[in-house]
Amino acid sequence: MVLNARAWALLLPGRRRPGLTRMTWLVWVRESTNALLPVGRVGGEVACYRLQRAEGIPAAPAAAALLADVAPSVFSQLAFALLGLALLALSGATVGWAGSLLGMAAGFALAAGFVLAQRAAPFSRILAVVSRAAADRLAGLATNAARIDRMTRRLWRRRRVVGWSFLWQFAAWIAGALEIWVALWALGHPVGWTEALAIEALIQAISSAAFLVPGALGLQEAGFLGLGALLGLPPGVAAALAVTRRIRDLVLYLPGLVAWVGAERRLAG
Repeated sequence: MVLNARAWALLLPGRRRPGLTRMTWLVWVRESTNALLPVGRVGGEVACYRLQRAEGIPAAPAAAALLADVAPSVFSQLAFALLGLALLALSGATVGWAGSLLGMAAGFALAAGFVLAQRAAPFSRILAVVSRAAADRLAGLATNAARIDRMTRRLWRRRRVVGWSFLWQFAAWIAGALEIWVALWALGHPVGWTEALAIEALIQAISSAAFLVPGALGLQEAGFLGLGALLGLPPGVAAALAVTRRIRDLVLYLPGLVAWVGAERRLAG
């Protein structure tokens, strides 16, 4: 989460950027909301936007940074998943390359389309049409949308910053494999770093693909069992690893939800 916070902070203007500790807290709230609530993995972004606005960050930079943060996250996760497939193949497991690469190509195409859509100023165009239809009664919203679009395009012109954001995101995905490595060691079935990376990469890909299912319930567990079979893990160990991940989610993210509720109550008061 600290690495993700660093990647996100790069996209905010320096004079308005919260410190790394505060950004990490926002990432914690975002991940807690997306992991435990049925919000289609976008509710956390909405919650973070509200919290940033309450701290005095203008609407345009806050929204633009959130929007721009999505693309490096998607591209870095696709690259991480590709790394996981390669490591899985090197371990001797049978990998369905055709279907896997087709799915990744679709993911890259969607992410690239998202970037192109952001650069095309979609919000200001849509709201300008709506405002004219409403006899300019929504002119204020159209103005704010134009500011968000300008800030987003400005961010995408800063290729060096976006590139560093991608690298920090990729480092965050790799760091997550440490959880798998430690958990399997604690379960008495230690594996190498490459196997831990492969499991983490593909489990994260499965969880993201199942974003409409809250917490990827059932699908994540099936993924652990399937990957465990490919890597030679006993079914009991793979199931225990899946339960360990769920326990981690509850221990880490339930307090995050409580922290978010507390912040919202302070805003309401």
